Amino acid sequence: MADSKSETVLTERHETDNLDPRTDASARPDSPVHISPVQLGNITVPTPVVLSPMAGVTNWPFRVICEEYGPDGLYVAEMITARALVARNPKALRLCHFAPTEKIRSLQLYGVNPSITEQAARIVVDEGMADHVDLNFGCPVPKVTRRGGGSALPWKTDIFTELVSRVVSVCEPAGIPVTAKIRVGIDHEHETFLQAGHIAQEEGCKAVTLHARTTAEYYGGHSDWSRIGELKEHLDIPVFGNGDIWGADDALEMVRETGCDGVAIGRGCQGRPWLFANIKNAFQGNPERIDPNLGEVCRVIHRHAELLIQFYDGDEMMAVHDLRKHIAWYLKGFPVGGSTRKAFMECESLADVDREISRLDPAIEYPPRVLDKPRGRVRFAKKVHLPYGWLESRTTTHEERENLFGDDPMDASY
Repeated sequence: MADSKSETVLTERHETDNLDPRTDASARPDSPVHISPVQLGNITVPTPVVLSPMAGVTNWPFRVICEEYGPDGLYVAEMITARALVARNPKALRLCHFAPTEKIRSLQLYGVNPSITEQAARIVVDEGMADHVDLNFGCPVPKVTRRGGGSALPWKTDIFTELVSRVVSVCEPAGIPVTAKIRVGIDHEHETFLQAGHIAQEEGCKAVTLHARTTAEYYGGHSDWSRIGELKEHLDIPVFGNGDIWGADDALEMVRETGCDGVAIGRGCQGRPWLFANIKNAFQGNPERIDPNLGEVCRVIHRHAELLIQFYDGDEMMAVHDLRKHIAWYLKGFPVGGSTRKAFMECESLADVDREISRLDPAIEYPPRVLDKPRGRVRFAKKVHLPYGWLESRTTTHEERENLFGDDPMDASY
């Protein structure tokens, strides 16, 4: 561990040696997997499959596409920074928008200051912004953890308890269930998930989602699904499992292995929203799987572009710039060539996108080498950034609170 005057940095390299359960398919039982509806307060989730909130990804255009493919689950908006919402930041307000077709309006709040997060929750309630609020205690990104947020926050049980309690006290009377997303801990020397799960349950959360990695493990290796089963054994409220669900069989295996009440899908659906259709079929015992050819993928790209143009109030350039990362995911594994990928990255309008689509061979089959395989960030975190002295105690001092809760303009902007 290395200290500076402003933060604590864990510099040890943390690599998980957890094995991917799919590596030994012969050891898997063939018994059917049953998953039941989950009740979150007044909300029934018929098929507890969750689109996990992902920054820059799960705005309403992408959620709509996923929900059209998938079951009646939870499709959660990307993380909203509490301070930005309280400051009425235009981007934060845009991210709070939902499409009329979305069945359950799920919104995730991120905050460190319990008072500010409570104020943000009050805005959500008073302005009827959402039907369900999730609290982010799972983000491992250094710019979040170095301020004590995301997956760093459950280490400080006093702030964690107060923040959850305040948000629940605002949302519960309005019939809005609150859930929490957590990680296993900061590293394996500083695990928090069992205590955090109990606190969330005691303070009124209706469910907990566990990403079965530590902050130090970031997105590396394979998540340790056994920790999901461990949390499930300790809690009475529903537990959703998250981490390394790349295909429908992974969702089945996670439920079979851990007994979790539902599954949460993050990076696995980037560029393949049809994963939700496959998971829906899998839980229904239907062997049918969607593996779209390039023409079908291009139809999704076009529809995604059209929805993003609506999201950006007609600004095609903004929409197409947003679409670029999705196109890279949609085309992953297809033999389309570097020049084609470069041309898509230079598109500035829907016409540009359609022009590039027209140059592709729609009959190319979905590439088997990327079918149900990992995508997105898979690197290990070399360092974990935390506030100075963060690990010295499980509760905060007056000075720490002053440092954490001071005016932080970064929290109010995007």
